[in-house]
Amino acid sequence: MSEPLFRGVMPALVTPFRDGAVDEDTYVALIERQIAGGVHGLVPVGTTGETSTLSHDEHRRVVDLCIKTAAGRVPVIAGAGSNSTREAIELVKHAKAVGADAAMVVTPYYNRPSQEGMYAHYAAINEAVQLPVIVYNVPSRTGVDISNETLGRLSKLPNIVGVKDATGDMTRPTMQRLLCGSDWVLLSGDDPSALGYMAHGGHGSISVSVNVAPDLCATFYNAALSGDWKTALYWQDRLYRLHRALFTDASPGPTKFAMAHLGLCSEEARLPITPASEASRKEVLAAMHDAGLI
Repeated sequence: MSEPLFRGVMPALVTPFRDGAVDEDTYVALIERQIAGGVHGLVPVGTTGETSTLSHDEHRRVVDLCIKTAAGRVPVIAGAGSNSTREAIELVKHAKAVGADAAMVVTPYYNRPSQEGMYAHYAAINEAVQLPVIVYNVPSRTGVDISNETLGRLSKLPNIVGVKDATGDMTRPTMQRLLCGSDWVLLSGDDPSALGYMAHGGHGSISVSVNVAPDLCATFYNAALSGDWKTALYWQDRLYRLHRALFTDASPGPTKFAMAHLGLCSEEARLPITPASEASRKEVLAAMHDAGLI
């Protein structure tokens, strides 16, 4: 079996703001902190990066800045999804033009296409741009769930290389290995269940918690990747409360609160995301204490 194209833990990077604008200096510093912490890649402008409230120009700038800052030290998988196939193609084209290693393309949201519609969406991207594409399946946000069988069909296309699976369904990696083959990249998008996902054959995770604790999350994934399940279980237990706490209010509000508490960035988010509630803040602080971060 060949090594997967992407493996390990990669942050779904927050996009820091200051006075309503993208705080580019802080963004660069956050990327440097992630790389120093031992992450295996970077994912700008995903859900945690508040891509839904960035302008197209901001979206492109954030991707470009991430790639320039990484400077080839770790791969960059650029968020490039849309519920419009034409728009998604343009974002993937931009990701390729500025040097991304891959694009992460969410299943089309709101218009709720059929399985055939989702297949056609990704097939059109595959035809239009020669760049590896990770399918992002997050039914709780998009209203659609791309099936294992549809992913099996997509895996036969040369540029559709894997999935970020945020369903928490532990049967999926096994089914996808059988349907999609040994080269299919299996990345979890659900921090609390990532250990189970890895045990079922997953290659890593695109993570929210790693924004807060890159070194601890990297240690967890390195243990899992090497088959040291006892060590991985220790870190799973130590980080589990943090994984849960970061979703005690609308994301990325709790994550930005945790990072602000560490002096890393402002809490500022864009409406309709508001600052974390008091109850959420208490849970985040307790989780950070449990993890040994404060």
